[in-house]
Amino acid sequence: MTVRLERFRWWHVDEVLPIEADLFGAEQWSPAMFWNELANGHFYLVATDDGEVLGYAGLAVAPPDEAWVQNVAVRRDAQRRGIGRLLVEALLAEAARLGARSTLLEVAADNAPAQKLYATYGFEPIGVRRGYYQPSNTDALVMQRSAGCER
Repeated sequence: MTVRLERFRWWHVDEVLPIEADLFGAEQWSPAMFWNELANGHFYLVATDDGEVLGYAGLAVAPPDEAWVQNVAVRRDAQRRGIGRLLVEALLAEAARLGARSTLLEVAADNAPAQKLYATYGFEPIGVRRGYYQPSNTDALVMQRSAGCER
């Protein structure tokens, strides 16, 4: 498998929707949400193998120096192959390039594998958003990483 990262473009929206539905169910993003992210110029990537989308991730920068990881998702049959790491590393590199001193994210409180991945990149829990994910009413753990933080 040769994974390639490329900019998420409008034609990828239909390709990521099945991944989004499988991983997030009733809490999945709609096509309009992805279109909005792209229209607002946020930094999104897809991970592909031979043109097939295996995962995607996005980053929004809040000037002057804050970035938010919007999402990181890897198709179930492609998980545990380092694709999530590649995506996170690319988002963090973009945040650094844009001068973000702090990168934050929200992750489901019951998603221990994702929390562990983020912790390897220096993200630390700083708060909880009660009932953040709807309709499941799942809490979100807010995690933060400061610039210069290395694995």
